Amino acid sequence: MAIANRVSFSADVKDALARDVPTNAAARAALRDGLARYGGRDGIFRTQRPAVARLARVLAGDSPSITKLVGMRLYRTATYALAIPAPTARMPRTQPERRMEARGAFLACGSLATPAHGYHLEFVIADEHDASRLTSILTHLGIPPKRTIRKKRPLLYYKDLDLIVAVLGQIGAYAAVLQLEDVRAMKETKNRIRRLVNTEAANLDRATSASAAQRAAIALVADRYGLRKLSPAMREIAQLRLQHPEESLSQLGRRCRPAVPKATVNGRLASILRLARRLREGAARV
Repeated sequence: MAIANRVSFSADVKDALARDVPTNAAARAALRDGLARYGGRDGIFRTQRPAVARLARVLAGDSPSITKLVGMRLYRTATYALAIPAPTARMPRTQPERRMEARGAFLACGSLATPAHGYHLEFVIADEHDASRLTSILTHLGIPPKRTIRKKRPLLYYKDLDLIVAVLGQIGAYAAVLQLEDVRAMKETKNRIRRLVNTEAANLDRATSASAAQRAAIALVADRYGLRKLSPAMREIAQLRLQHPEESLSQLGRRCRPAVPKATVNGRLASILRLARRLREGAARV
């Protein structure tokens, strides 16, 4: 299922890009060269996306026929093949040309992980020369990739979301950028909610433990000293704590007559805790 999701997201992005055919002659040539260089071999361009095959046919100019080859491996994914002119040797000189060649590279040999399964954009290149060329183009666009080798083939990749968004923006995959930003916003919101819930749970645990310690101290004072010997204010807060063990200090303060702030309640309970500690220590010495 994870593989299907991953392919689906890459396929959606590629299909959207394939429908965006540039009108500028230099941009069309750079895009055609990108497809031929990174997805062609021996003058034949191959892709698993029919929309990308149709784009290559439009850019080739003389409308070559597309051959569908049924896959024999897992999932029987079909491959579409057509003749395409060999790419030129010169490097793209302008930013628009670099963007179009980078778009062609993504359409030909790129893939994008489903956002729900992490952030990963990669280009699997046929040889070191083309990998160096694409690295140079992406670097000139301000987004240098990381490099590694997979199955003896160069691999350019990005795992940082901001860099992935930058690459997609440069090649014109704006719908994918919006989807990734939506996922980022959702994840950040979930993380904030999780932190708030965890903080609230921790505060509740601390409050519960504090209340238990306060009630234990009050019981000790009542047994060994007597609540009647306490001042009226301390006796009042001791009785309120016993009657309302789950309430916060602020809530107890509002029950006092007259009402008192949280700090005052905390001070009175702290006095009872100190008295209980002295009573314990005295009993221990005896």
